[in-house]
This record gives sequence, structure tokens and C-alpha cells, in this order.
Amino acid sequence: MKKISIIGSTGSIGTQALEVIEKLRDKFEIIALAGGHNKELLEAQAKKFNPRYSVLGEQGLEKICSDKENDIILVACSGKIGLRPTLTAIKNGINIALANKETLVMAGDIVMSEAKKRGVKIIPVDSEHCAIHQCIKDIAQVDKLIITASGGPFLHKSIAEMKNATVKEALAHPKWNMGKKITVDSATLMNKGLEIIEAHHLFGFDYDDIEVVVHPQSIVHSAIEYKDGSVIAQLGLPSMHIPIQYAISYPERFEGIKSKSFSFAEIARLDFEKPDFEKFPSVKLAYKAGRTGGTMTTCLNAANEEAVFAFLDGKIKLYNIYEIVEKMMSEHKVIQNPTIDEIFETDEQIRLLTREHIKTIAQKQP
Repeated sequence: MKKISIIGSTGSIGTQALEVIEKLRDKFEIIALAGGHNKELLEAQAKKFNPRYSVLGEQGLEKICSDKENDIILVACSGKIGLRPTLTAIKNGINIALANKETLVMAGDIVMSEAKKRGVKIIPVDSEHCAIHQCIKDIAQVDKLIITASGGPFLHKSIAEMKNATVKEALAHPKWNMGKKITVDSATLMNKGLEIIEAHHLFGFDYDDIEVVVHPQSIVHSAIEYKDGSVIAQLGLPSMHIPIQYAISYPERFEGIKSKSFSFAEIARLDFEKPDFEKFPSVKLAYKAGRTGGTMTTCLNAANEEAVFAFLDGKIKLYNIYEIVEKMMSEHKVIQNPTIDEIFETDEQIRLLTREHIKTIAQKQP
């Protein structure tokens, strides 16, 4: 049996991971569960799955990630709290199933360098990176990565409609069931921007060789183009259970909770189009942050997260998110090759500045 711990077991990815494991109870032994603030759910999970121990909040994460009995740790929490535990696990030689975007967006160079040094596998959980991981056989022969985007709820809406969008409209994703923050990121396409940065670190490709294409059906989860022009894509139904299961069971595959015969006839058609960078400027901001490097990606992530929270709280409009992130990036003094401490210091500084700027915008809102 594979021994596994889940950080963020009470969140969207964590709860779906436990659904996967429940189907495969004879394949996994749960060492530990770590939840955020939902004490009741964590207690129910602990009662059902009987981990050796469970923790609530950030305390105890270092202990979980230092336990070398783990074969793999699923980092499914959201936010910067996933970074230090991930590094701790890597330093202890424990493989990672990574669903936490901030880990690579904030400190991708450090994380990937440590993983390589210690021979630790980082298996991506995001459907797009999981797809690329499944497609690549010989990375030296790959010419380009192609990341697909559903386009979110505003794909066929005008800029004017997006500017007046409500929180309810932004959270009405047509294909995926996710947490609120990532759903808003999907609505602005910032989610895709963050995935570009992640892909750069995971697979070592230049930003010029990472392309985004809008695919509303969310059946092709991503693709790669080889040097000879051959394109290989990974397809599947839009369910996070599938990439979660692949990541934690890798390299083996099992019949799982969402396994079924895939029918091209039922899908009928697959559409693709270029993203509208005027309507979705987040993608351009992410490319800029990635190419700039250093703490600029930390700046992008922190400013965006604070702006999304403000939008969800009704303090700002959806389009203010772009404006806030762009302003914070334009004023940020980049530290190249930062330490982990400098990354966290930058994160905190940007958040403070962003909150102050949000107050100014909120006062001007009608």
C-alpha cells in the first residue's frame, strides 16, 4: 500500500482526493490529514479514514512533511502556506503530488532545484500540467507546450458585461467545480497565467514555447508539440478526480471513481480559439511576470490573491483585479535570485500595499 498524507484535506482538491482514496482503500494508507479551518469536516474525515494523526491549521505541517514513512504527500492547500511544507517534504526525500499553485509561482526555481538535487518527483495535480506530464515521453524532443483554457463564464461576454459582472456570475463556471478563489481566477484567466509560470518551472520550457489556447469543452486538457510537428494531447472528461488519482497513484493506473468509456461520438465536436488578451489581460501580466523573474511572480500572485478576495467581498469590481495587479507590478522593485525569506517578505509587503490600494478604489466605487 502507498503511504500518503494530505495537506488541505478539507478543501476542494483534498475532499475529492479522499473520494478517490475511498474507491481505492486497498491501495493507500493515510498517514496524516491536515485541514484549514473546518474542524467538523476534518474530524469526520479522521473518523472515516483513520489516519495516524490529523492537524488543523498550519501547526503540525512540518511534522507531517518530515515523516519519512510517507511515500507521497498531496499538497492541496491554497495560498503561500503550502510552500514551506513542500520544501520540507522535498528535503526529506518525499515525493509530492502538487496542487498548490503558489509553491511554484512564488519559488519555482528554489523548489525545482531542491527536488532535482534530492531525486524527488513532483507530480502535478492541475489537469493541464497532469496532461502534459502524461504526454511527454522524451522531453528533449518536445518543441512546445500547449495549455488549454475553458474560457470560463465570460468567454462569450463583452468587456462591458465583464466590468459589471457580479460575484455570482464570476463563480458560475461552466465546466469545473472548484473553490471560489480559483474559480474567479478562471473567470479572469489569471488561473491560466499562473499555470504558464508553473509549466515553465515544472517542465523547464521558455515562456516563448508555452502557448495558451481556449477550448470551451474542456475535453483536451493540454497538449505538446514535438520537433517533427507531431502533436500529442491528453483527453478526458472534465473531472478533477482523474488527475488527482493519476498524481497520487503514479506510475500505476487503476479503475477509479470517474472511470468510464470515453465516447468521441457523444462529445461530437472540439472547438479551439486564441485567447482575447484585450478582454483577459491577466495572461499578458503573467507572461511579463514570468519573463521578468525573481520576485515579480511573487508580486503577481500576492496582488492578484488580495484583489480576488476583495472582489469576493464586494469591495471592488472584477476588472479592478487586472488594474490592481498591473499597478503593483509596475511599482515593484524586483529581487533576482531571492531567498525563501525574501520571497515571504516580498509577499507580505505586496499584500499590505495591495490592501491599501484596494481601500482607495473601494472608496471611489458607486
